[in-house]
Amino acid sequence: MSTELALLSAVELLRRYADRSLSPIEVVDAVLDRIEALNPKLNAFCLVDAESARASARASEARWRSGKPLGLVDGVPTSVKDMFLTRGWPTLRGSKTIPVEGPWTEDSPLVAHLRAHGAVFLGKTTQPEFGWKGVTDSPIHGVTRNPWNPERTPGGSSGGAGVAAATGMGALHAGGDGGGSIRIPAAFCGVYGLKPSFGRVPNWPSKMPGTITHAGPMTRTVADAALMLTVMAEPDSRDWLSLPPDRRDYRQRLEDGLSGLRIAYSATLGHAKVDPEVARLVREAVNVFAEAGAVLEEADPGIDDPQPAFQVYYFVRFARLCAQLTPAQRKLLDPGIPEMAEIGARYTAIEVLDAEAQRDELAFRMNAFLGRYDLLLTPQMPIAAFAAGAEYPVGQGYKRWLDWSPFTYPFNFTQQPAASVPCGFTRDSMPVALQIVGPRHRDDLVLRASRAFERACPFAMPPA
Repeated sequence: MSTELALLSAVELLRRYADRSLSPIEVVDAVLDRIEALNPKLNAFCLVDAESARASARASEARWRSGKPLGLVDGVPTSVKDMFLTRGWPTLRGSKTIPVEGPWTEDSPLVAHLRAHGAVFLGKTTQPEFGWKGVTDSPIHGVTRNPWNPERTPGGSSGGAGVAAATGMGALHAGGDGGGSIRIPAAFCGVYGLKPSFGRVPNWPSKMPGTITHAGPMTRTVADAALMLTVMAEPDSRDWLSLPPDRRDYRQRLEDGLSGLRIAYSATLGHAKVDPEVARLVREAVNVFAEAGAVLEEADPGIDDPQPAFQVYYFVRFARLCAQLTPAQRKLLDPGIPEMAEIGARYTAIEVLDAEAQRDELAFRMNAFLGRYDLLLTPQMPIAAFAAGAEYPVGQGYKRWLDWSPFTYPFNFTQQPAASVPCGFTRDSMPVALQIVGPRHRDDLVLRASRAFERACPFAMPPA
């Protein structure tokens, strides 16, 4: 029974809290049991505060008994990636360079919103140092492992959140995505992950690495992601780049389906190499959209490979980060960070501005393309999860994480909403995902299409 409770969706938990067939205390105890059993093997959490979680659950139960829940997620077990400030807990971002003493007195906007709506915070989930790569290991917290095969990586940088979501270590999980960091682990762990439009979820105090960084939900169901985004997207004036609040409830019209939508499918974006088994599974998933009533057309958006420009943008910002650290702190870093920083420091101002111009052209072309289509489908990852503890799969010609994630960072550059949707398994039982990309600010449409696919092809989680 404990396992069954831990794997219930947030939507189901709230229904059962309301009819009093289930207590937040029971659920949090079940989830904490899961964390105690699984976290030593998988390393999804870098901080667990069982005492605080149980106190929050008791307070939630009292509110439900009185018929006055605090908000939309009252009593739902929730985790926070270690990039978001959380009052009372250290936010170390996987780094030994950040003093643990704090003081830790403020919440990031999304944490404040979830807290105001009654979420029960379990702890902080793991990430690589400063979120710099697409896998999850760090000098301070070690290697995080994939729940489908602990010898494989869960991806990153929101790897701990992906593992926690897949295994029932909480129902709602806050992730961040500056180049694929929600979608990579969602794909490798077989859960749902949404990178909303840039600015949809207010993000403060840091947008490292800049205006490519999005915050969003990672969950086991689309409905839970829609619920979580509704809360996370509430306004916060501390983020001066956030979108004007639309006060949308993203659960509305979630079941409207695909009939009549114009959907483009690009197998490679015109330049990516995809493993044949992954390509086959994604192609089969794409057919589901046509069967559900969408008008499907194979079409590339006509963009050049943005990796060189993205690398300039990305590496320059890590050069700045390293420049702000003392020599002693730099010695504590994951070796990949100073390597990137050294390259980034050599770029000229003209090269940086050229990269910005290439970003502008990419965004223009993608906006024009999604003026002709409602949505774009692509593979999410061109490969399945590889060995844990490695930045890239050995022997395949890769040198950095950017080489093996060609479908993620283009849409950080363009700031469009994009979701990773589980769509099958390889012969060795590793998850594969497709990506649904929408026009800027149409997060609702991406969620709606994701739900239509989930309804046709329900998501499978690892064996309990």
